Amino acid sequence: MAGFNNRSSGGNRSFNNRSGGFRSNFGPREMHKATCSECKKECEVPFKPTEGKPVYCRDCYAKHKPKRDF
Repeated sequence: MAGFNNRSSGGNRSFNNRSGGFRSNFGPREMHKATCSECKKECEVPFKPTEGKPVYCRDCYAKHKPKRDF
């Protein structure tokens, strides 16, 4: 059991290694063009928009995001 808690030797760092735009084992995220339902600006979203459901750009989404009470 010697060295069981020795984390300085490297270990599995991929769990906490987050780089912008990449999902660790899946490669780059596919983005889809959309028009924001509120401000009507063209934007890109990380999901395929569904007809009949609102799509918001980053700025408008921040206004509509539910507030969390912790």
